[in-house]
Amino acid sequence: MTSSMILYATMGSGLLALAYAFYRASWVGKQDAGSERVRMLGSWIADGAMAFLRREYRVLGIFCVAAAVLLGAANANLADSGPLIAVAFLVGAACSGAAGWFGMKVATQANTRTAVAAQTGLDAALAIAFAGGSVMGMLVVGLGLLGLGAVFVLLTSVYPGADSQEAVMLRVLNVLSGFSLGASSIALFARVGGGIYTKAADVGADLVGKVEAGIPEDDPRNPATIADNVGD
Repeated sequence: MTSSMILYATMGSGLLALAYAFYRASWVGKQDAGSERVRMLGSWIADGAMAFLRREYRVLGIFCVAAAVLLGAANANLADSGPLIAVAFLVGAACSGAAGWFGMKVATQANTRTAVAAQTGLDAALAIAFAGGSVMGMLVVGLGLLGLGAVFVLLTSVYPGADSQEAVMLRVLNVLSGFSLGASSIALFARVGGGIYTKAADVGADLVGKVEAGIPEDDPRNPATIADNVGD
C-alpha cells in the first residue's frame, strides 16, 4: 500500500467516524424526551450550556488569532518549519471547537432522555447515555483525522520538492504539529473553563440556595442549580 493510499484511507476513516456520530446523534434525538416538565428543564440546561460555549468561544477566538500570529512570526524564518504553522494551529483549534460544540448539543439532548429511560430500566438508560457520549468521541476522532489529513495534503503540495524528501517531511511534520497544539489548546481551556464554571455554580447553589434562601438542593427554582447541571 502506497503512502497516498494510506493517507486517503485515514481521511476516509475520519469520514466514517463522522457518519457514525451523525447516526448516533439522530438516534438519540428520536428517543422519548419525557413530560413537558422534563423537556422544559432540559431546555433550560441546553440553553445554559450553549450560552456558556458561545461566551467561552468568543474569548478563545481572540486567543487563537493572537497565538496563531505569534506562531507564524516565530517560525517564519526557520529552515525546518514555516509560517503555515499558524494555519495548522487555526485548523486544529476549529476542529476541536466544532467537536465540543456539536458534542455539547447531543449531550444536552441525551441527559433528559437518559433520565426518562432510567424509569423503565438500567439497560435503556445506559444505551442512550453511551450513544450520547460516543458522538463526542467519534467527532474528535473524525475531525482529527480529516483535519490532519487535509493539512498534510496542503503542506506537501506547498513546500518545494527541490529539497530532499527527508527535509521536506521534517518541515511538514514540524508545521503539522501546530494542528495538535491548536486542538489541545481549545480542549484545555474548555476543560478548565468548564470546571471553574461548574464549581462556581455548585458553590452558589449551595450557599445562596440552601443556606440563605432555604431552597432544597438541586431544586430548579435556584438558577445556580441549572448552571450546575450545565457543568455536569
